[in-house]
Amino acid sequence: MKKRILITGAAGFIGSNLVRSLLKDGRYWVIGFDNFDPFYPRAEKEKNISPFEGDRNFRFYEGDIRHRADLDALDDIDVIVHLAAKAGVRPSIKDPILYQEVNVGGTQNLLEFARRRDIKQFVFASSSSVYGINENVPWSEDDKLMPISPYASSKLSCEMLGHVYSHLYGIRFLALRFFTVYGPGQRPDLAIHKFFKSIINDQPIPVFGDGSTSRDYTYVEDTVKGIEAAISYESSDFEIINLGNHRTITLQDLITSIEASCGKKAVIDRQPEQPGDVPQTYANIHKAQKLLKYHPSTDLKMGLDNFYSWYLKAQDL
Repeated sequence: MKKRILITGAAGFIGSNLVRSLLKDGRYWVIGFDNFDPFYPRAEKEKNISPFEGDRNFRFYEGDIRHRADLDALDDIDVIVHLAAKAGVRPSIKDPILYQEVNVGGTQNLLEFARRRDIKQFVFASSSSVYGINENVPWSEDDKLMPISPYASSKLSCEMLGHVYSHLYGIRFLALRFFTVYGPGQRPDLAIHKFFKSIINDQPIPVFGDGSTSRDYTYVEDTVKGIEAAISYESSDFEIINLGNHRTITLQDLITSIEASCGKKAVIDRQPEQPGDVPQTYANIHKAQKLLKYHPSTDLKMGLDNFYSWYLKAQDL
């Protein structure tokens, strides 16, 4: 029997890459769900899911995770992969209440949906931002957490909700902490996408701080493999797991690598550091390796070259 997988946020960056991989696998029915949040243009998201139209193993529903009626309209489901959220650290500082309503309230609504439908597998997209400012790198899942943005705190709240529903209602809950995912289809507001676009078009790129901040950049196919392993995981009822690349790259080195990929020099527009940004992210992935057999295999150069090829094709389309 094919498993029926609900993917919230299916029209987004990670969601559409996951849909593509699951459909290619052939062992799943995939139910996509998205509300086309206007954080970036609807047309971009429609482009993400247009290749799946007509696939007999895929159905798509437009709806909002905050609305019970939208969820109740869905088909029977075996596994929930919950990727939908209000995204972005900086925007969350401007509207923290909305981030609480969508990310926390929406996740609880989805957990209630799982309880009503007796869905026993729930995979949740958390974030490295929950670690906050923590100099004890690489970060492990049992480190002290000090989130410094409403977005980060909403993700941490969802992890704890998952623990409650796992304990009380027998829902297996896996919180996957993503570390700076990039690759084909990446959201246009994220650094790698913005930098490529600006450099290609001879526009200055905004660089916040002195370029010494660092991130654990993780290629989207590696992240998707981690999610797919979590879909089938059955060894325990509640886990929090880092999905990173276990490498950290400074902002300046990232810019240099992007320049090499597209063969052009960047024009730097130096900006002050932004509230809510952390100086570094760096994942300890031992737990993911042990529980999910997770082994990221895409280095930065290959990942950036792949993104650049996708970007050029997307602009032609």
